[in-house]
Amino acid sequence: MNILVLNGPNLNLLGKREPEVYGSMTLENVISDLRRYAESVDVELTHFQSNAEHELIEKIQNVLIDSLPIHGIIINPAAFTHTSVAIRDALLALNLPIIEVHLSNVHARESFRQHSYISDIADGVIVGLGHLGYRFAVDALVSKYTTKNN
Repeated sequence: MNILVLNGPNLNLLGKREPEVYGSMTLENVISDLRRYAESVDVELTHFQSNAEHELIEKIQNVLIDSLPIHGIIINPAAFTHTSVAIRDALLALNLPIIEVHLSNVHARESFRQHSYISDIADGVIVGLGHLGYRFAVDALVSKYTTKNN
């Protein structure tokens, strides 16, 4: 099984930016930990992070255009969660299972962070569990894939 993990703007600053909200692990550490976990459940990860909306959209579109063997997507759109209809539309074009992940509990934060353009098209949303949310997202996608293919 192959999973694409997408991370949006400012997540490259994990460990430095507001560690009391986002934790002290760097994105590199989070992804390294996630790769080890994914390997233990026979999953291959492709990771991409960008601060640019168009780059995230192009990565999503390339799954379809290049017929990449991706079976599910984990996305932390970060600030684009609340603003990007374009990322939403790109994800809809794929017809793949999607798990939306947020490190912090967005529902306990500012009101503008409580609206997501992704949540209603996602198969699941994981918020407030820090980097462990990505592991739970892998488990959810593996479960969906296994159920679909058995």
